[in-house]
Amino acid sequence: MPLREEFTLYHVNWSRTGGMITDTDITIRLVVAALLGSLVGFERERLLWAAGVRTHMLVSVGSALLMIVSAYGFSRATEMPHVVLDPSRVAAQVVSGIGFLGAGSILLRGQVVKGLTTAASVWSVAAIGLASGGGLYFAAALATGIILLILIGIKPLEEAYRSRVQSAVLKVVAERGSLEPDKLKKLLDVRGSQLRRIVTIPAEDDLEETRLHLTKVSQRDIRLGVSRLKDAPGIHSVEVEKRKAAETE
Repeated sequence: MPLREEFTLYHVNWSRTGGMITDTDITIRLVVAALLGSLVGFERERLLWAAGVRTHMLVSVGSALLMIVSAYGFSRATEMPHVVLDPSRVAAQVVSGIGFLGAGSILLRGQVVKGLTTAASVWSVAAIGLASGGGLYFAAALATGIILLILIGIKPLEEAYRSRVQSAVLKVVAERGSLEPDKLKKLLDVRGSQLRRIVTIPAEDDLEETRLHLTKVSQRDIRLGVSRLKDAPGIHSVEVEKRKAAETE
């Protein structure tokens, strides 16, 4: 049979058997994707992040549509004789392609990187959309619940931990030569990475004014370190000049 006649016969059989999902099913999948995406978006919107409800809904619906096109849009071609195609290739590109949108929500403010959680939520919503587009409603709904639990339920625990991990600047007035780096680490009882910077400038008489920049230390570490410094020989005064808790999204 000539290839042209074979294609015509296949087209007739495909139309009769219905190789495409129904319009109702397409509608349900896109609406479910939009609803689930909006739930994650509302959590980000509540914190006034740039990627809010509309962004997450668009990502989810777009991913669902691409999944539908990938899975069913090429059904005729894949079932034709002598034609071999990978119907998952479009969906696979969503996973890598969504990265540019997530990267746009990541900001560097000084030494702090902000927006990583929002970027991760956008990427996760794309996966929810793909699952909804593929008709995996239970997987999509369960993933949405887990994502919301991570974003809302885990955050208080994260904030409680980070409130104990702070950065601080100690201002120490001492006699010259009395504050050696090794001696400071021993008095403060911190690791080298926690004592980020030591800035010393001459003061009046035979004194030096030193600022100790500490990071990833708890309130207890700061309190004990100040107490040990005050008791050390050659130290005239110690005060906490600046204290800052670690930031969360």
